Amino acid sequence: MQEHVLHLQGIRKCYGSGDLQTEILHGIDLRLQRGEFAALIGPSGSGKSTLLNLIGLLDRPSSGKLEIDGEDIARLDDAELTRLRGQRIGFVFQHHNLIPAFTAEENVAMPMLVARGRPDRDMFETAGRLLEQVGLGERKQYLANRLSGGQQQRVAIARALAMNPALVLADEPTGNLDTHSADEVFSLMREFNRHQATTFLIVTHDPRLAARCDRIIELIDGRIASDSQLS
Repeated sequence: MQEHVLHLQGIRKCYGSGDLQTEILHGIDLRLQRGEFAALIGPSGSGKSTLLNLIGLLDRPSSGKLEIDGEDIARLDDAELTRLRGQRIGFVFQHHNLIPAFTAEENVAMPMLVARGRPDRDMFETAGRLLEQVGLGERKQYLANRLSGGQQQRVAIARALAMNPALVLADEPTGNLDTHSADEVFSLMREFNRHQATTFLIVTHDPRLAARCDRIIELIDGRIASDSQLS
């Protein structure tokens, strides 16, 4: 097993070309070890979304080295990048992005269906087990649009963990929730982090949420301004 789930070295990201080129990220160095639970904070326009897109393999850096679970993405073509993203990275978004006409169980099974190309009993057993773990076992046959906001976000967490990823990226995962639901969602992510050693990187504007993480990485103007271990 690789010690570092995420390794960024000298990562730069530019948009445009020639005299119109703009550099958004300026030489980012960052490592996340297996089992870390870290927050990424920073003001709007600091480059958080750009960095998250690179880590999530939704875009490629202009220069620098990016490794996910020991794989250097520079060596991968687009199809291999898609495979790595699907197998090793889970995503939780502010807007849960569930399919409204699908059941909770079907939504959780979707990453496995995409990876395998056809449905099977095992994927639905895994989806059911994950829904039990997030407290929604009795609602696995509910359509997503019949669930509350907090319940939908729990389904989204279960879906993010369906492929047993090395890294989960959570982009403002509690941004649309009330305080009680936000605390429940955070506790669920923490539970999976502690019991399964899943690495989490959480982008948040909520200082209360960031303070409950083990590490806070602050991005300002495309550079890491501070990197603090809290525990």
